[in-house]
Amino acid sequence: DAKQVADYLWNNFLGGQSSNRPLGDAVLDGIDFDIEGGTNLHWDDLAKYLSQYSNQGQKVYLTAAPQCPFPDAWLGDALKTGLFDYVWVQFYNNPPCQYTSGNTANLVNAWNQWTQDIQATQIFLGLPASPEAAGSGFIPVNDLTSQVLPAIKGASKYGGVMLWSKYYDDQTGYSSSIKNAV
Repeated sequence: DAKQVADYLWNNFLGGQSSNRPLGDAVLDGIDFDIEGGTNLHWDDLAKYLSQYSNQGQKVYLTAAPQCPFPDAWLGDALKTGLFDYVWVQFYNNPPCQYTSGNTANLVNAWNQWTQDIQATQIFLGLPASPEAAGSGFIPVNDLTSQVLPAIKGASKYGGVMLWSKYYDDQTGYSSSIKNAV
């Protein structure tokens, strides 16, 4: 089944050929694994099959958006394959590994585990763009720039900050506020 799903994604969204491409002539360059329920089975197989298409001349980027408890309950095995280019770890809605007012320890400890144990080109700090964007885990700009970023930016795999979501970022201007610090 994983092979069939990979073939479907390749032919309908990536560099393959199909008469039923949902996005018309658009050719995507990768697949993001944002799995937050269901099963943890066979995502590693899907990643392996998708990565094989990179051998056909067009790089197929694999990205993932796991929750910050390590290893991620659904994507843990897939991430162990070492096939993912970018990993946007969601450091929100998970109190054991997110920032709490004035306390960076849980986030930094989780960050260090992610950056040391996951083979990926870059790992990003996933945050909500406003308090309303998530149930918990919002980091005020001043705390992010003065406490959190200085503690994590030294990691060789640090890629930047990922925000959820564009809608909330448009409301708050959070990305503009942190742009120079990232």
